Amino acid sequence: MISQAKENILKKIRKALSNPVPLPFPESEGSQSVYKPSTEDDAIVFAEEFTKLQGKFAFCANEADLIQQLAQLFKEQGWTKIYCKEPAFINLLNILSIQPYPTLPDCDVSITGCEYLVARTGSMVLSSAQKSGRTTSVYAPIHICIAYNSQLLFDIEDALQFLKEKYADNLPSFITFATGPSRTADIEKTLVTGVHGPKEVYCFLVEMA
Repeated sequence: MISQAKENILKKIRKALSNPVPLPFPESEGSQSVYKPSTEDDAIVFAEEFTKLQGKFAFCANEADLIQQLAQLFKEQGWTKIYCKEPAFINLLNILSIQPYPTLPDCDVSITGCEYLVARTGSMVLSSAQKSGRTTSVYAPIHICIAYNSQLLFDIEDALQFLKEKYADNLPSFITFATGPSRTADIEKTLVTGVHGPKEVYCFLVEMA
């Protein structure tokens, strides 16, 4: 049996739950973003933030310019083992007479698209719903991300909202915000890149009419 004292306590708890106390400062949380949109173009903001974090950024006037810049980069770096699973980018490689390398673990570089780019943080938004899946952007020693101006957003909040709308009630099981090469300072507080992922990250932003 429940003692009288315990019953009294439970009654008080039930009463309190049925009459919740209102927030003392209801306006304190607000609905406005703390970060105000920049007066500069989002592409410029993204390029500045991305390169601050050791990312390598390239702007392409169109897809023909993208193909030319990729060809030049591959030649300069001597990359021949190029891993890619996304049909649109495989077509671009075929234009360059390049057949995608079949395996990820021993490739030179991987190419993926992204869901969105976040200008304020210089981040690429990637998900498991993409053809590249979870691993392509992580396992390769060098990652190339190709994005279009229509995918460029100002803030993380915008990206999350667009993802919710894009996938409705079926959000991907994996969503990540990749911001530059992987890095850690866990070892004697010395910053080291490429420990948990690619040591170099490139982003090609393509202008589309």
